[in-house]
Amino acid sequence: MAMMRAARLHRIGGEMSVDRIEIPTPRPTDVLVKVKACGVIPNMKNVITHYAEWFPFLPLPPLPAIYGLDAAGEVVAVGDQVHAVKPGDRVYVNPGVSCGSCHACRRGEPVNCVAYTFLGYFGFGGGSSRVFRDYPYAGFAEYMTAPQSSLVILPPAVSYEAGARLGYLGTAYSALRKAGTRAGQSVLISGATGTLGLGAVLLALGMGATRIFALARNKALLERVRLLAPGRISVHSVDDGPFGDWVRAGTDGLGADIFIDAIGPGAGNGISLAGVDSLRRGGRMVSIGGMAEPLPLEMFRLMCFQISVIGSLWFDTGEGQDMAEMAAAGTLDLSVFEHQRFPLDRIDQALDAIDKRTGGFTNVVIVHD
Repeated sequence: MAMMRAARLHRIGGEMSVDRIEIPTPRPTDVLVKVKACGVIPNMKNVITHYAEWFPFLPLPPLPAIYGLDAAGEVVAVGDQVHAVKPGDRVYVNPGVSCGSCHACRRGEPVNCVAYTFLGYFGFGGGSSRVFRDYPYAGFAEYMTAPQSSLVILPPAVSYEAGARLGYLGTAYSALRKAGTRAGQSVLISGATGTLGLGAVLLALGMGATRIFALARNKALLERVRLLAPGRISVHSVDDGPFGDWVRAGTDGLGADIFIDAIGPGAGNGISLAGVDSLRRGGRMVSIGGMAEPLPLEMFRLMCFQISVIGSLWFDTGEGQDMAEMAAAGTLDLSVFEHQRFPLDRIDQALDAIDKRTGGFTNVVIVHD
């Protein structure tokens, strides 16, 4: 019986223990991935320690559970109905899994599936319990099974550590796509120095946005963001006061085409509302952050100015492949990330490192030999 190591949580609020369990066998349409790197996302500690307070409505995997949301590694075995993927392929595993047959799935909208589930994290509906039973493995284990439909093929230019960042990048990419980002447009990004926001900056650059307005609090980190493309990125600290006039001054008085709200959990609604007010006629706001307060919007004004407010949860595998190819082509720069690598037996230190990261520039990952 072949065995592997896996960091498992045995009770909410407890510490993970590294256990030895059997290596799984892929089902006919699944693959077995030897995990090389898995991102430790900023929200992971909240999920495993403060679940009842933060996420009581979201189904968790049954305990003991293997967590680990963003895994990248090498395919080592495939089911007998897998033909386009082969052992040796370098892949990122999109953790967003759908049931494959509900109304949304049949329409090609897997993220809207009633059983949509993040492997190694939490689910979004009653059907998630079945998904967790089918796929109980995740990135904090040496091996994991995954549907063939969840795989993004990584080009040689993308390291496993950088590949493990595709989850947060993909969230920003899908939001920018929903907003119709293209060359010649201006994009306002709140929380621009954080994990989500920095990804939105990098992808807006790669998608051709002409002007990017980066909004955050830490001025030193904002300056690092500005230096990514000084001719296209302007920065503003929320501590320096209102930002609507700053955006309009940089857009001939019109306002931004797009507002990506990537503000972190616990923030009030003030910045989100001001961001909506900074949009030009026909502008679009897309929310991907953690602002949880109600958003009192003037619907008549939104109608008159044709302003759209959109929620965007995640991304599909096709969008993940887009980003991998953008990185290979050099239009998406992944070199800005500073990888902090931890072996599996230091999982607790990796979780603690999240609180000490240098904004979105830090990429904390669990690495497997």
